[in-house]
Amino acid sequence: MRPVDTLVLAWRGATANKLRSLLTILGVLIGVSAVIILLAVGTGSSQAVQDRIKNLGTNTITVLSRGRFGRGPATTGTQSQSASLTLQSVQALSDPNQAPDVASVSPVVSTNETVAIGAASTSTSIIGTTPAYLTAEDYTLSAGSPITTQDVASRRRVALIGQTALSNLFASGQNPLGQTVLIGSASFQIVGVLASKGTSGTSNQDDVVIAPYTAVQDELTGESSTFSELLVQAKSTAALNNAAAEVEDVLAAQNDTTVANLPFSIINQGTLISTAQSTSSTFTTLLGAVAAISLLVGGIGVMNIMLVTVTERTREIGIRKAVGAPKPAILAQFLFEAVLLSLIGGGAGVLVGYIGTHFKIEGVTPIIAGYSIPLAFGIAIAVGVFFGLYPANRAASLRPIDALRYE
Repeated sequence: MRPVDTLVLAWRGATANKLRSLLTILGVLIGVSAVIILLAVGTGSSQAVQDRIKNLGTNTITVLSRGRFGRGPATTGTQSQSASLTLQSVQALSDPNQAPDVASVSPVVSTNETVAIGAASTSTSIIGTTPAYLTAEDYTLSAGSPITTQDVASRRRVALIGQTALSNLFASGQNPLGQTVLIGSASFQIVGVLASKGTSGTSNQDDVVIAPYTAVQDELTGESSTFSELLVQAKSTAALNNAAAEVEDVLAAQNDTTVANLPFSIINQGTLISTAQSTSSTFTTLLGAVAAISLLVGGIGVMNIMLVTVTERTREIGIRKAVGAPKPAILAQFLFEAVLLSLIGGGAGVLVGYIGTHFKIEGVTPIIAGYSIPLAFGIAIAVGVFFGLYPANRAASLRPIDALRYE
């Protein structure tokens, strides 16, 4: 018998009981679409996490001051040595001989203050830093000009304002450039407006005012010798780990300690991304496993229906074998029927899955994984073959005399 004749017989068998076949196809459809959608959710979630980390800066290493470390002379209990980030730390890390993979070092002084102009006021984050901070943190300007090294050196009270702080202080369409605002009790002139950067986790990166760290120290924090953190930018993504190692070595030498006992927290953006990717990969795998279970249930449904079909058509099988149909022809007929149901269900599942990925799910924008569609469709066909083989073999193994006697 030609393959096309076997396919025609399989089609007739599948359409003989349309409702039953439809329910079988539905089981495979749900499994395939679940695989595509859940893998897309996992991929989208992974991408969202990576984007948030990248929004924290470009190829950056953050050095946070912990204040104290080690053990010193004690009069009552254990005391600690002082540890702080100073201009000497900035200069050492900026030295290309000591840290050749470091592109820039930005000292940071941060505080929260009330910013006011006229009757409008808002509480926002104030960041005192240098011009290199904008590049490292991937901030851009939508209007005006950035702070300059001359502003820092001259201790000028100028500021850049983020979009959230801008909307809280100024009416829509009002030009903030050149306006003087009160930050705490000190007057600062707005020279630039930051472009929207969005949120990173729970932090709103647009609710910020950036000014020269010298002016912030003079007018707001009162601290003129230390910084709360240093933002170090590596020359490239490939150099990020080398730069982090150089930062550790330089700071360890400067504080007369070892890297293991550094008095600072050093956060490598590359490590964060790697950890996020690993966690997201595990999450995506788990989602795929859950979806695969639903596809397995669909396959069991295919086997169940095919076993019922074989039982119902026992006499037909007996007649075909009595007139000379070989065992492979009977096997192919029922196997084709099982695969046909899976094929239709798989195709419909791919369509539903593709449509489903165009909707946000729990705030996550799904991203179709390139491998998910052929994987899901291929598994659907494999399910049809695997779960259809036993019923087909059972049908092909029936003895003609027993099949003809079946009532």
